[in-house]
Amino acid sequence: MTTSVKQVLEQKGSAFHAVRPTDSVFDALSLMAQFDIGSVIVTDGDRLLGIFTERDYARKVVLKGLLSRDVRVGDLMTPNPCTVTPAHTVDEVMHIMTDNRFRHVPVVEHGRIVGIVTIGDMVKSIVSQQQATIKQLESYIAGDLAAE
Repeated sequence: MTTSVKQVLEQKGSAFHAVRPTDSVFDALSLMAQFDIGSVIVTDGDRLLGIFTERDYARKVVLKGLLSRDVRVGDLMTPNPCTVTPAHTVDEVMHIMTDNRFRHVPVVEHGRIVGIVTIGDMVKSIVSQQQATIKQLESYIAGDLAAE
């Protein structure tokens, strides 16, 4: 059985956290710490502008000696991030994430942000699928052995 992003969002929830490009990096980090998340979506109203991640912070603020209270998210975000739809499969998203080396992907449907998925969500879904397959195989084998 192939799991879709829609199914992943139904299980984990579709909540996401967003900041404006004019917000300080400090404010974005505070939000990320408050909700124990690794990224925030950068929006202007309902329009997706970018994504700001822990990796952006480490590479663009810390290593450059900038102060997070003085820098705006819009200056450091990853603009126009790759997105997926609820119809994408977990396998497709896993390939997209692996090929592009990122861990967070906004989910967009009809131009509207409907959630965000992470590499952790994808791994969890794949492990769950594999466990279900193993149980089915164990039941099948146990049933066959009982018949002999």
